[in-house]
Amino acid sequence: MKDASPSRTALRVARLRALHQFSPQVALFRDPYASAILGDAAPAPQELQQEDEHGRRMRLFVAARARLAEDWLAAAVGRGVRQLVVLGAGLDTFSLRNPYPGLAVFEVDHPATQAWKRRRIAEAGLAEPPGAIFVPVNFERQRLAEELAAVGLKATEPGFFIWLGVVPYLTREAIFTTLSYIAGIPGSEVVFDYSEPAENRDSLGQAALAFHAARVAAIGEPWISFFVPDELAKSLTDLGFDEIEDLESGEIATRFARSPGTRGNSGGHILRARRSV
Repeated sequence: MKDASPSRTALRVARLRALHQFSPQVALFRDPYASAILGDAAPAPQELQQEDEHGRRMRLFVAARARLAEDWLAAAVGRGVRQLVVLGAGLDTFSLRNPYPGLAVFEVDHPATQAWKRRRIAEAGLAEPPGAIFVPVNFERQRLAEELAAVGLKATEPGFFIWLGVVPYLTREAIFTTLSYIAGIPGSEVVFDYSEPAENRDSLGQAALAFHAARVAAIGEPWISFFVPDELAKSLTDLGFDEIEDLESGEIATRFARSPGTRGNSGGHILRARRSV
C-alpha cells in the first residue's frame, strides 16, 4: 500500500461482504451497510452469477470469519468486556451496527485507508458512530500501545481485538509485537485469520494460495507471513495466552453447514486466543 492511497485489498473485501448480501447464504453474515458504504463501487446482484469457485470460496470465508469474530465478541461482552479494538478495520461496518450500549469501539487502520473510510461514511450520508474512536496507525512504523493509550483505551481493563484480513500482509516482527501487547492485558482476547504455507496444504489449498497470492501481489500488497498451526499455538502460549481455538477452513464450513462432504486442508484459518488471567 502506498502511504497516500487506501488499501485495494480492503476495497475488495468490502465488495465481497456487500456481494454476500445478495447470496443464498446471506444468513451466515448480514450487513445492512455493506453496499451503502461502498457507494458507486458497490457490486450489483448479478455479479453473483459471474462468480467462479475461487471467488465463491473467498466470499464465504470472508463472511464466515466476520460472523465468528462477532459471535466471539458477543460472548466477551457477556463476560463484561467493554472495549473493542478493530485492527486494520478497512470498510468494516461493525461500529455502525454496534448493538452493545457502553461498548467503546476503537478502529485502527493505516492513515490513508482510514481517511478514505471516513469519507465514504460521509458520502453515504451516514453519521460517524458516537461510540467509535478512529485511530490512524501504520503497524510497521508506530507503536499500537502508545496510539491506543493516547485515545483512551484502558490497559488495565480487558479488551477484545478483531484483526481480520491483515496478518498475512505484515512482517512477523509486527505481528508478534501486536500479539505481545494484547497478551499483556489480562482478560483480553484476539481473533485473527492466517494462512498456512503451501507445503502444508492439499492440492486445492495450494491452487487457492497460488491464485489469491498472485492477485494481491499484482496490486502491490503481497502476503508475506505464513504459519504452521502447532508452531503458532506454541508461540501464542509462550506470550501468555492460555485459551486458544484455531479453526481451519474445513472446520468453519462444517460449523456453518455450508459444504458437507470431504474435508481437506485448504490452508486458511481463523484463530481466537485469550489470556484469561
